[in-house]
Amino acid sequence: MRVISGDKRGLPLKAVPGSSTRPTTDKVKESIFNMIGPYFDGGIALDLYAGSGGLGIEAISRGVQKAIFVDQNRKAIETIKQNLSHCSFEEKAEVYRNDATRALKALIKREISFSYVFLDPPYAEQNISNEISIILDYHLLDEKGKIICEHASSVVLPEEIGLGKKQRSETYGDTTISIYTYK
Repeated sequence: MRVISGDKRGLPLKAVPGSSTRPTTDKVKESIFNMIGPYFDGGIALDLYAGSGGLGIEAISRGVQKAIFVDQNRKAIETIKQNLSHCSFEEKAEVYRNDATRALKALIKREISFSYVFLDPPYAEQNISNEISIILDYHLLDEKGKIICEHASSVVLPEEIGLGKKQRSETYGDTTISIYTYK
């Protein structure tokens, strides 16, 4: 696992120890950023099921100004902090140990909105439609922002969720990437 492109291209990233997280493969990560970027001029990203922090770190490396990382696993939080330090991105990041729903409620109170929201929940615990609804209903996404969902290919997400519509969907083996924007 590594940073694919941008300022920190080629830097290796640590994976979360154990089998509780499923890291995004480099191939899928590169495809995601080719679909939404590939480079950015500022903006704020939310890496909601951050795991090792690979998606948020990749976004910062490619020009996102700041990223907020959320995961409920203690080992994941430690790994994210180590990876941020290794990339010298501590000043561009906030890291929180929390579950997704509580994290979203806390972010609503901060009145923050994101340019990019990465949703990569464990395949067995996916609640993506509900989370997308919360993000859109409470305007946690910028008007032209994108929600990038990584999910099992066996899961078919609806074309429309609340205020959002599926802009694009691509499948890579057992993984599908679905991108939502405001209607």
